[in-house]
Amino acid sequence: MRSITMVQKLGKVLTNTRRFSSANSISSKPINLFSAINQALDLALDTDPRSYIFGEDVRFGGVFRCTMGLADKYGKHRVFNTPLCEQGIVGFGIGLAAMGNRAIAEIQFADYIFPAFDQIVNEAAKFRYRSGNQFNCGGLTVRAPYGAVGHGGHYHSQSPEAFFCHVPGLKVVIPRGPKQAKGLLLSCIRDPNPIVFFEPKWLYRLAVEEVPEDDYMFPLSQAEVIREGSDITLVGWGAQLQVMEQACVDAAQEGISCELIDLRTLVPWDKETVEASVRKTGRLLVSHEAPITGGFGAEISASIVERCFLRLEAPIARVCGLDTPFPLVFEPFYMPTKNKILDAIKATVNY
Repeated sequence: MRSITMVQKLGKVLTNTRRFSSANSISSKPINLFSAINQALDLALDTDPRSYIFGEDVRFGGVFRCTMGLADKYGKHRVFNTPLCEQGIVGFGIGLAAMGNRAIAEIQFADYIFPAFDQIVNEAAKFRYRSGNQFNCGGLTVRAPYGAVGHGGHYHSQSPEAFFCHVPGLKVVIPRGPKQAKGLLLSCIRDPNPIVFFEPKWLYRLAVEEVPEDDYMFPLSQAEVIREGSDITLVGWGAQLQVMEQACVDAAQEGISCELIDLRTLVPWDKETVEASVRKTGRLLVSHEAPITGGFGAEISASIVERCFLRLEAPIARVCGLDTPFPLVFEPFYMPTKNKILDAIKATVNY
């Protein structure tokens, strides 16, 4: 009866929540990404009394201040610190979600999610399957700052999203900016599946957008075409979209029309939108910060070859991180920069 009641309550919340794609439809104000995350968490706690936030140092706001003020507003029984044990954080979250709660676990850096890897891929992802759909931990959302930060080196700048994309039962979501972060995070928290939500920490304070002040959600597993073009399709996610956008602008000055797609959800990813774009342009470039070997760009490339082989006019290009540990002083050589992407665009178009 308790779980049925919670489903009914959640259904009412979702029914009353406004869904839209434009920030112009209601009042908004410019805020950065970490503030947008804070707003989403605030709304999650406010709209569902069985939502809880926990992790290392979240009670005072966390390293990046994403949970700032929430413990004071909702109490330390709903926003609380945990021991420095990622396996324990996620394990606790699985149990909390299995009891019908909305468990929002924070991993301080994505680089330290690996101690929790077993709990995420062997427990959370398989919980519903192994019980024959009698039980689930679909209320679990694992947040983690990921990607380059400019000075993090090999323990604070990794992009581990591909590890989790291999696991049936999980969803993997990555926003590109504040507006997307708020809407996608609320969708993740309210989705009936365990989700890993990676936040590009490079953008926590650098990215500022007009963000609606009200409650809203963006659909998961739906890519967004943020720039239309006719010569080549570019696909990316997270902070890399800003770099790719700059490359598209420079390419346009040389007469190359680029279509840019933000995947937003990596698993399950929106194959149809990417396929439709590639059938139009005949060319594809995928870019991400993670190492190229086994990166999620390889999955996109393979899928598009299967679907669009006869429409491709050039080999699919991948502009990614290198197959090395993330460096510190050599980070500029490691990163997929605007110039690397621009060179790959030209090479692909002129193939």
